[in-house]
Amino acid sequence: MNKKNLGIAIRQLRVQLELSQEELADKSELHRTYIGSVERGERNIAIDNVIKLASALDCRVSDIILLAEDMEEF
Repeated sequence: MNKKNLGIAIRQLRVQLELSQEELADKSELHRTYIGSVERGERNIAIDNVIKLASALDCRVSDIILLAEDMEEF
């Protein structure tokens, strides 16, 4: 797994919930530009922030990780 796939997984979950980056940022108490850079795979993301994002996306941290890992199979 790499940070690009992790970002793609977060983006996919956000889009499924029909949330904008700004709405996700508000729900997770993170900055919108941070969300964008994570989704583009430009940032290393701390586990604390993965937890915040999982909560905002109404999923488990493991759901995000597994989705990102599944992308490596292709």
